[in-house]
Amino acid sequence: MHPAIEDHARACLITDGPQRHAVPVALRYDPGEDPLAVHLIFPPDVSPDGAENEWVFDRALLEGGMSRPTETENGDVKVWPCGRVQAVMELRLPQGMAVIQFDRTPLLRFLRRTHAVEEPPLAEADH
Repeated sequence: MHPAIEDHARACLITDGPQRHAVPVALRYDPGEDPLAVHLIFPPDVSPDGAENEWVFDRALLEGGMSRPTETENGDVKVWPCGRVQAVMELRLPQGMAVIQFDRTPLLRFLRRTHAVEEPPLAEADH
């Protein structure tokens, strides 16, 4: 069994106002729980109810969004590239939506790490 992977990224919460709010986001992948899903965990101070906010969706959605617009079937999560170095994520709830901009580098690093835990070590692959 492979251990869960946790990484961190800085994101920028896009608002209607002139200022952007920097947000630390935890990125989590647990192949023992669900090998197809990733978790993005936002801190309580950016949540309308003041609680930690966790979004879980297919890893393929995040991967696809690095090179082209992608979204969940119901449209509650959308990811798309923004220029050469950034990605934008739109998260929708009945209460509203949030638009978050990321540098792609930490997201790509996280995605590479999620795939690395799926591959068996070379010693096991030779047997």
